[in-house]
Amino acid sequence: MKKWGVGFTLLLASTSILAKDIQLLNVSYDPTRELYEQYNKAFSAHWKQETGDNVVIRQSHGGSGKQATSVINGIEADVVTLALAYDVDAIAERGRIDKNWIKRLPDNSAPYTSTIVFLVRKGNPKQIHDWNDLIKPGVSVITPNPKSSGGARWNYLAAWGYALHHNNNDQAKAQDFVKALFKHVEVLDSGARGSTNTFVERGIGDVLIAWENEALLATNELGKDKFEIVTPSESILAEPTVSVVDKVVEKKDTKAVAEAYLKYLYSPEGQEIAAKNFYRPRDADVAKKYDDAFPKLKLFTIDEVFGGWAKAQKDHFANGGTFDQISKR
Repeated sequence: MKKWGVGFTLLLASTSILAKDIQLLNVSYDPTRELYEQYNKAFSAHWKQETGDNVVIRQSHGGSGKQATSVINGIEADVVTLALAYDVDAIAERGRIDKNWIKRLPDNSAPYTSTIVFLVRKGNPKQIHDWNDLIKPGVSVITPNPKSSGGARWNYLAAWGYALHHNNNDQAKAQDFVKALFKHVEVLDSGARGSTNTFVERGIGDVLIAWENEALLATNELGKDKFEIVTPSESILAEPTVSVVDKVVEKKDTKAVAEAYLKYLYSPEGQEIAAKNFYRPRDADVAKKYDDAFPKLKLFTIDEVFGGWAKAQKDHFANGGTFDQISKR
């Protein structure tokens, strides 16, 4: 027994010596703080059990466009988990991510989805029920700035798509509608979480145009006695996307763990964590379990209505694009 005990002690010591300490940086968009705080703990435990290695994941959050720029400018993100594919494409265009990144993981590298809804004050005093109510006289709207925020770009495109569908696909009338909407916007924060704070904590505005997950988080954390969610008749299928940053993981030799980190988002545990944090899961079994949490509504895609992110970005959000035109005061 004594001899076995010494051998076991030596085995433990050698295992401890062989175990590695690994650090990853996940550069993410604004409202994913709670999701990744929970997910990172789960993945670290999973990786420890699988390999014996200790992995610590650091987070950076901000408006998706700004976050993409920070990676382009050299911040050493091992992975990006951003609000939309265009922001990852922008990093790929600079050679830091493989240009075929979107095909490396299922569902075009979007492990969970969301949509755009409205958060209003309890009792819905301005009687906001659909997109057209946002331009009624006296309604004050809060949304982030599409120039810096991925969520804001989804908000804008959701409004544009609604207007198109209610005006026989007349682009001019859609532009008039969105222009009228932005005349009602009281504060343009740089990111989605900033807009939530403006509406919830500062008490500004009658309605917040928000990620569904952010609206659900606000009502569950701050109380359904203060706020309620209005689900419009139709909205956009929002698909946040993820990728390894190839140049960084090759330099740091973290490719294996970074790839595993993103793949684990598709696991039953990863999908469960996404659903608990109010993102719509891809996994059918998990989605069925949380079916009552997510209202049914008509969803259109960016490809169907706008011809994909590259075209939408060029037409609407590039310098001199439609957003610049309609936001001139």
